[in-house]
Amino acid sequence: MAVTGRDAQSATADREIVISRLIDAPRELVFEAFTEVRHLSRWWGPQGFITTTHAFEFRVGGEWVFVMHGPDGTDYQEWICWTEIAPPERIALLHGETRGDPNAFASVLTFEPDGAATLVEMRALFPTKELRDQAVEKYHAIEGGRQTLGKLAAYVAGIVQNGDVD
Repeated sequence: MAVTGRDAQSATADREIVISRLIDAPRELVFEAFTEVRHLSRWWGPQGFITTTHAFEFRVGGEWVFVMHGPDGTDYQEWICWTEIAPPERIALLHGETRGDPNAFASVLTFEPDGAATLVEMRALFPTKELRDQAVEKYHAIEGGRQTLGKLAAYVAGIVQNGDVD
């Protein structure tokens, strides 16, 4: 029997992290901030982290290879492969440390208009409950995700205020 709807969600709940935030900016701008490296490099990551991009190609099958530099000096190698792109409403990706990472997780980002604002939802699905728990406990993924969306909100607010997307 196939699992669908709410049953499918409950079947994967112990492997998921879901974070959302209402961003006070138009959906097209918020989507652009996620899809152009000139924007991503300015806001991606939790508070105190900076991002260095080594490769970036935003297309299905394209990759973003980058390093997140933590405030304590730790470098985190990161790799993302885009698996679905539906502008300006949805992006799906695979995220790991490197290409071929057996512990990579799938993530879906959705962008829903809410008046002049945009509701962003990041849904990460890990291969196992243990990997999800490790991301939460060791890497503080929930708080880090909230901080990342907070940095996005501040970044696009600056663009809206200045009327400049460059």
